[in-house]
Amino acid sequence: MSRATSLLALAALILLVPSTGCVFRTRVVEIRESTAKLDTANQEQLVAQINTEAAKIQTLNATVDIGTSTGGAKKGKVTEYEEIKGYVLVRRPHMLRMIGLLPVVRSKAFDMVSDGNEFKLSIPPTNKFYVGHNEVTVPSANPLENLRPQHIYDALLLHQIDPQNEIAVLESGVERVIDPKTKRQAEQPDYIIDVIRRSGDSWRLDRKIMFDRVGLVPHRQVIYDKKGSVATDATYSNFKLYNDMNFPAVIQIWRPQEEYRISLVIEKLTVNQPITDDQFALQQPPGSLLMNLDNKNQNAAAPLPTGVPPRNSGKNDPPPKL
Repeated sequence: MSRATSLLALAALILLVPSTGCVFRTRVVEIRESTAKLDTANQEQLVAQINTEAAKIQTLNATVDIGTSTGGAKKGKVTEYEEIKGYVLVRRPHMLRMIGLLPVVRSKAFDMVSDGNEFKLSIPPTNKFYVGHNEVTVPSANPLENLRPQHIYDALLLHQIDPQNEIAVLESGVERVIDPKTKRQAEQPDYIIDVIRRSGDSWRLDRKIMFDRVGLVPHRQVIYDKKGSVATDATYSNFKLYNDMNFPAVIQIWRPQEEYRISLVIEKLTVNQPITDDQFALQQPPGSLLMNLDNKNQNAAAPLPTGVPPRNSGKNDPPPKL
């Protein structure tokens, strides 16, 4: 059969099928659309909003509830850890300190500091002191050993779009929301700013910032690694005014490759108050075991100064100034 004859036969079948009432069936697809009143903006306005809001915040000092879980589809199970109290200090451009307190006794569960290049992590209950680069160079089987302060820092704050090394592109998207009238799931349009970053002689997708069309607040940020895979997926909700600045009271951070999740619920927040260098100082406790995550051969117990007993509780260490 020639190609022309085959096309004619196909055309005849298409015309014939509807008239016979067989072979196919039609079903109604119900699409619920949000009834919310949507705000509009263009690319320039959204980029200006990102840059303006980012420039407003230079320091953060927060008291938080910290929730953590590990696992997911790769491991086939999820382990959730008890929620603890803690503190988060941030100072642009790169400084972060995060302290978690054990339940009831309120001694330190962990103390973590980063200067943007390297980090230190003290875990008094295990008497271990971790050091390493902000980028994971030697992945660990323990997901939480792959945690870096930079992951939290990048998820906490939206960074300005650098016109010298980044390009912003507007994308229209759709998200699932709870409709304010029907209280049922519905589809609602949103805005997405794709940030394309210069990488050597080429360009790569660095992050996506999603804006809720009701109020035009950035409610989600997806950060990509250099291979184009999702590194961090952060969501922001329950926005409140702190020192006349709109900031999310609930931040959820998901790291899909390592399969760990961190939730931060802000109880108290001060913005743009002075934070000094000493508030980011973290020394190895005497007698603790040094764990170099980049070079396991350097792991060793630090010698104890004469007359100083091991310190493994962290109970007497004060929290950062609030």
